[in-house]
Amino acid sequence: LWGRDRIFLTTANHEYYLLSCRSNLWQFNTFISCFPSDSINCDIVKIGCVLAEVCPQSNSVFGNPDLNKIYAGLFSEDKCWYRCKVQKVISDEKCLVRYVDYGNTEILNRSEIVEIPLNLQFPDVAKKYRLWGLQIPSGQEVTQFDQGRSFLGSLIFEKEIKMRHKVTYQDGTIVAQAEYGNVDIGEEVAKKGYAEKCKLPSSNNAPEEKKMDPGQLGIGNLKSPIPLWGHRPNPSAFARPKGRFNGRMVPDLKGKTLVGVVFPKSAVGDFNLGSNVSLEKIKQDQKLIEENEKLKSEKEDLLESYRELELKVEQTSLELQRAKATSVELTKHLENTLHRHIGTRMKSLAAKVEIVKEVRRANVNVCCGDDLSDAVKVVAEGHLVTPSSLDELEKIWEEYNLAQEKIQICQNVNEGDILIAKRNEVRQKLYTAVEVFIVEVDELSLNKRLKTLQELSASLEAVYGQTREVTNAEEILQKFYEWKHGKREEFNRVRTETEASLQLLTEWFNSTIKFFDLNDEESLNSEEVIGNVDEILEKIESDVCKELEISLVEQCDVDKEIILNTYNEVLRKIRSEERLITVVQAKYKASIEFKKQIMEWLNKRPNVDHLLSIKKTLKGLKAQLRWKLVEKNNLEEADDCDESEIEKVKEEIIQLRHCVFEKIYHEQEEYEELTSLVQTWFPELPLLHPGAGILRYMNSGGILTVSLERDILDAEPMKELSSKRPLVCSEVDGQKVLLKGYSVDMNTEATVIQRAARYHKAWRESKEESGLLPLMFLFLCKSDPLAYLMVPYYPRASLGAVQASTPLSAEEALKVMKGVAHGLRTLHKADIIHGSLHHNNVFVLNRERGIVGDFDFTKSVSQRTAMNSVVIGGLNLMSPELKAGQPPSPASDLYAYGCLFLWDDDVKTLLSSLIYCRNSMTAEQVLNAECFLLPKITLIAYPEKDYECEEKEELEEKHLDMYEEKAKNSEDSFDQ
Repeated sequence: LWGRDRIFLTTANHEYYLLSCRSNLWQFNTFISCFPSDSINCDIVKIGCVLAEVCPQSNSVFGNPDLNKIYAGLFSEDKCWYRCKVQKVISDEKCLVRYVDYGNTEILNRSEIVEIPLNLQFPDVAKKYRLWGLQIPSGQEVTQFDQGRSFLGSLIFEKEIKMRHKVTYQDGTIVAQAEYGNVDIGEEVAKKGYAEKCKLPSSNNAPEEKKMDPGQLGIGNLKSPIPLWGHRPNPSAFARPKGRFNGRMVPDLKGKTLVGVVFPKSAVGDFNLGSNVSLEKIKQDQKLIEENEKLKSEKEDLLESYRELELKVEQTSLELQRAKATSVELTKHLENTLHRHIGTRMKSLAAKVEIVKEVRRANVNVCCGDDLSDAVKVVAEGHLVTPSSLDELEKIWEEYNLAQEKIQICQNVNEGDILIAKRNEVRQKLYTAVEVFIVEVDELSLNKRLKTLQELSASLEAVYGQTREVTNAEEILQKFYEWKHGKREEFNRVRTETEASLQLLTEWFNSTIKFFDLNDEESLNSEEVIGNVDEILEKIESDVCKELEISLVEQCDVDKEIILNTYNEVLRKIRSEERLITVVQAKYKASIEFKKQIMEWLNKRPNVDHLLSIKKTLKGLKAQLRWKLVEKNNLEEADDCDESEIEKVKEEIIQLRHCVFEKIYHEQEEYEELTSLVQTWFPELPLLHPGAGILRYMNSGGILTVSLERDILDAEPMKELSSKRPLVCSEVDGQKVLLKGYSVDMNTEATVIQRAARYHKAWRESKEESGLLPLMFLFLCKSDPLAYLMVPYYPRASLGAVQASTPLSAEEALKVMKGVAHGLRTLHKADIIHGSLHHNNVFVLNRERGIVGDFDFTKSVSQRTAMNSVVIGGLNLMSPELKAGQPPSPASDLYAYGCLFLWDDDVKTLLSSLIYCRNSMTAEQVLNAECFLLPKITLIAYPEKDYECEEKEELEEKHLDMYEEKAKNSEDSFDQ
């Protein structure tokens, strides 16, 4: 029906023309392009006019076209532009397109498809229709097919057909029900058996019943003038009266979606197809069309091949021209080179000879392994021989150490005397062996040899790099010597040949000079002088290149393997000798020290008389001090007390107390000397002098003293801090100290001493740099089951008290917390878990240094962590592993340390690591945190408070008292 006939479609208020129909109604699918009859001369012409103006200037489609976009295509029949969509890309030049406003398709060149403006990108005009509920039977014959089409034509010929839209598929197909009066055309076709009913989906394919609004076409947006479209055939055929159909008015259907279709007489020939059109004829036409398209495609392919061949011929011609030009240039270059051949060759030879001179001056010998050969010679010739007396010395020393261990564990005095006598005999033998060893060893030679080996290994490592393990040392060195000998012979031979060739060239130059000297009377033949110069130059170039290759070219894999194996063996021997020298040096120094110290104790024994004398003196001083304390109390209680007499007694008490502590310090010094002797020379001292208390002092790490007693101290009870244990404050030599009392029994006494000793030992290793609160004395009460621990007292210096009264600045806080991290590192290094770290057990010294306080030595670490979790803002902060019932660890201390930072906003990164990465983080890493790596800041002393700050001081005192009251009632109260 394309381009010849029209079908009228009517809705409630509009009359339409059928502009295109592809396939036929018998297939139940058709493309229909509809416009209102009153605008057909306007709107359809507007589209064509705009396309006719825009498309010739528009860009052709390149690359991959968008299959959803609307373009413009040049129709092959009338050469006019119509809107289209690309359905398939056939080749680089061909595309299959469908004209969206008419429904027909054809294959176009890319040059005939162009971009169109956005105002022409409105929906398709052509719609695809299908009869509702029908399909062609699968086994229908051709004759029955033709009869069915004829029957359908008789039903709709010259009749007004109403089309009721049922659904619209997702691909845009409109399914409609065709009716003539009360006759359902689809039902009539099905009754005759020409079609069968089928169930068509109505919900999954987006059904919709709607009015066809011509405004949806978007043509109203076109504002260009309407030129005449004179080349379109029969333009007057589109004009029909508005609102009429065959002279009759179209009834108002009040919004119902009905479409009336009338087939005029001109359509009879197309629907009455039974007489001259059959399915076979349609198939033949389709086959002819397909063959035509195939021939067109083959033609295009042949043309494309022709163009490709033509392009290749052009390229080959250009390449031939370029090759010819290159050949001409090469010929010219060769001619010019021949003119300068001698000069060029002599320059090249001179450059190579100059390199040979540089190589010989640099004495390049690595290629032949001369450096390794020298190293082997150094290692072999000056190799240190193990001193003959070393084995005997080590044997006697081991025997001596065993004798000392036996004495140390001996518990019987009589048995100890026997062991001591044997030890003395061994000591005498050791002394003799030490003297022999010292005479045999030359310390200066050892130091010199060690320095030589270290320099040699450093130079070899700089050349050859890292070492590796090797086997068959003797075989490696033998193979190296053979390889080196062969390389050396080849190297000398090549050098000799180079020198001989250069000598020939020198003689040739001398002959040439004489030949060209016109004043020289000697007659020479030109053939003899010049004839063999090419051979001489060739020989020199060959010899020089060989020497450069041997000197500069990198060795092959076999050579590298030999050199590296030799290097590894040489370095192994150097390391072995260095270790031997280190052992001999260490034994030599120990022997010198042994000889130096044993001279004093070889024929005598130490005694404890001085220690006992100090103890006796201490006993008398303590008795005098107690007497004076009683005298003072009596004077103070007397009715007629004399104040001057009381003051005099107090002064005497202070002096006596000072003398007592002075003697206690002397006693500790004496204990330290005896401890050193026990650990080095005389382990029998505790056994021979049990009453001196040497062993007990050693077991306590030097913290335990038996000379200090509670009643000789002027102690003041600290009731506000004694919620857990008795705390008293006193003063020793001008320093305030705190006495903490622990209840002990026979079982816990040793444990308390052991834990305190470990803590004290950790502090003694670094002392002020340890970051720990020092322990001054530990002593046991003679009248009560109490152990007293004396520590320095820092009033109102705990971190919690400082933050409650005068909070630290950011810089001060970082300094303080860095000191706390030092303390944790010291404890963790000694394998001690604090378990009681909180704001009341961290002390701020001068607002610039923080130290970690001690803990309750009567409690295990698990007991301490359970009783002393950090409480901030009423929230109990306990590490996750402790909450999960796991044992305490250094990570638990770091968690508590991080909780102390909660009041500081400048350490968020460190806090995050302490919370989330504690298991892999150590106190050492905390100290290296970025917040602690700050430049040192000069501290400014705080001036004394003046009267203008009295109100502020009173407020701070009030806050401090409130804080101390809370601390007293908290289970985390002051626990040093």
